[in-house]
Amino acid sequence: MYIKKPFQQDENEQNTGDDRRQIKRRHLIYYLRVWDTDYEQLLGHVVDISSEGLMLLSDQPIPKDKEFSMEIRLPDLNGSPQKIDFRAACHWSNNDINRAFYDSGFSFLNSAPEAIESVRQLIKEYGFKD
Repeated sequence: MYIKKPFQQDENEQNTGDDRRQIKRRHLIYYLRVWDTDYEQLLGHVVDISSEGLMLLSDQPIPKDKEFSMEIRLPDLNGSPQKIDFRAACHWSNNDINRAFYDSGFSFLNSAPEAIESVRQLIKEYGFKD
């Protein structure tokens, strides 16, 4: 009986696009929640993020090629909750190493300049330094 190695990608699994990414995604010091604002449902948590997109970890697969209205809710450090609202499209969704979860890749769609600037500020304040 053949069992594949834990980190080996099956040839039937889709390429996540890491080799095509032009802007490096950054990991954050917080495990931020991302909400689908159309349905007020938690979609997942930010794994990594850039000014062009993000990867989520969720407990359900996310439909590929679907557009979402999303919101990242930031830690309430100053007594007033803050959030970043944007639209994004899911390009892929695959099982995580832990098969109970799914990793999904999104790109931002026509987001307002303020939203992109908020993402850049989020990375600057909460991103791990290389």
